[in-house]
Amino acid sequence: MQQPKVLTDLDVAVPATSVMKKLPEVTLAFWIMKIAATTLGETAGDLFSQTLGLGYFLTTVALFLIFVVTLVVQLRSSRYNPFFYWTVILSTSMAGTTMSDFMNRDASSKYLSAGATSLGWGPQGLGLGYPSGAAILLSVLVVIFTIWRLSGMTFQIRDIVTFRGEALFWSAILVSNTLGTSMGDFLSDSSGLGYAGGALLVTGALAVLVALMKVPVVPNVLLFWIAFVLTRPLGATAGDFLTKPAAKGGLDLGTAGSSAVLLAVLLGLMAYAHVRERAAAAS
Repeated sequence: MQQPKVLTDLDVAVPATSVMKKLPEVTLAFWIMKIAATTLGETAGDLFSQTLGLGYFLTTVALFLIFVVTLVVQLRSSRYNPFFYWTVILSTSMAGTTMSDFMNRDASSKYLSAGATSLGWGPQGLGLGYPSGAAILLSVLVVIFTIWRLSGMTFQIRDIVTFRGEALFWSAILVSNTLGTSMGDFLSDSSGLGYAGGALLVTGALAVLVALMKVPVVPNVLLFWIAFVLTRPLGATAGDFLTKPAAKGGLDLGTAGSSAVLLAVLLGLMAYAHVRERAAAAS
């Protein structure tokens, strides 16, 4: 049976070449792993910055350095490796969580846990607010895509094989995951929808994108990037729903327990993807 695909019409036919692919095929499994990684990014980011009390600034610095290390490993790889690729996605999700929190929040009481007096070591946050933070991040993302467009390199991720192409791709990923966190936090905290309501709204928007795949005039590359951004607020709202107190509409499972379960799920999916890649290479 042919595997179902979601938002996969990026697969414009290209001549076979001897160049090894560096990025994955966009299949249903891709989107499942993306949502798992972004949800884990939310819970793990909150685990370090809030539960462990490191604060947004110190956690952002540490997680950004982890992102750089994982990215170097990915860039130095000669072919697609699911463990390398999804580790970078996870590190951008974790760093994006705390980068967004640092931009948008401050040390006011609405962002602090009960009894807390600070957000950890270092600056307490810029306090820009979710709308302003999202507007800044969206502007940065537009600039990245403009530079990408002017470079003449492809937006189809299965055909990105150059260092410059990967650098632009990962820059867009980091900013889009940070933007998605701001959007998810706005839906959960400020829109009145709550965690479950925000997740349902984003799920509905993703369903619309799937329907738009049948509309010939809408480029599937555009749908892919919109979906990529939207899966981040889905992960953010889902992560908050799992970890936040019941009084705030969450399940109160805690950041540590939720992160451990999500990490096990993601590692299992990585192993599955690795087995499939090896089988495909051997056939």
